[in-house]
Amino acid sequence: MNAVMKSLLSHRSIRSYQDRPVSEEDLTQIIQAVQAAPNWVNVQLVSVIAIKDAERRNHLSVLCGNQKHIAEAPVFLVFCADYYRTWLACRVKGQSLDTVLEDMDTVIVGAHETGIAVGTAVAAAESLGLGTVVIGDIRQNPLEVISELGLPPYVFPVLGLCIGYAAEDPGLKPRLPMRAMLFEEQYDTNLEDALKFYDAQYAEYLKERPFNNRVGTWTELVSDFYSTPYHYTHTEEMLQRQHFLGGAASPAQR
Repeated sequence: MNAVMKSLLSHRSIRSYQDRPVSEEDLTQIIQAVQAAPNWVNVQLVSVIAIKDAERRNHLSVLCGNQKHIAEAPVFLVFCADYYRTWLACRVKGQSLDTVLEDMDTVIVGAHETGIAVGTAVAAAESLGLGTVVIGDIRQNPLEVISELGLPPYVFPVLGLCIGYAAEDPGLKPRLPMRAMLFEEQYDTNLEDALKFYDAQYAEYLKERPFNNRVGTWTELVSDFYSTPYHYTHTEEMLQRQHFLGGAASPAQR
């Protein structure tokens, strides 16, 4: 197994960080890797805001549901789907972008571009000996995040990423067995036995990990998580405010 595969298969989400800075050289390499990642038609729909200021990291940790690791990590990256540059390019040609931005698929494209970018950043950071954890709750209070980061119209935050040196090793979390997620030619719906196997494996992992605040199985985790609808209440408002899905930016934003 080569070094790249070893790094990828050793991924852990780190939620406790040393008081040790990330070098500018390492951060530059991570962003270079993000820029080299696959993207659609070379439109390059991702921007990254690097948050190093301790006060701003603390504020963002509160906006993301009081996640202390955001304040603790020396660098917090906010990954945004960015059509602002696209808008500028279209403006040069006297072309409107409004019809394109009304299409839900445009939002999906921006989101999947951002997902590819974050995955690449995680792999790059971990190859340099750094720890990471992805933060979906950057969308918990998106209007405040947009204001805090000064995002212009046509840009919206999708994911955050903590980067720093790990202060703990949470252990390697077992994933679904491959037969539950890789299918030949067509989807196989007979997954009950695979999930029972994984439930036993996951329950054992929870019992043995060095810090443990919950027990149970994977199916219990998933069903509890979705026992009530889980969604961010301001997503549609955020998208419309940023000029997507038929929304319009205020005159002050134009």
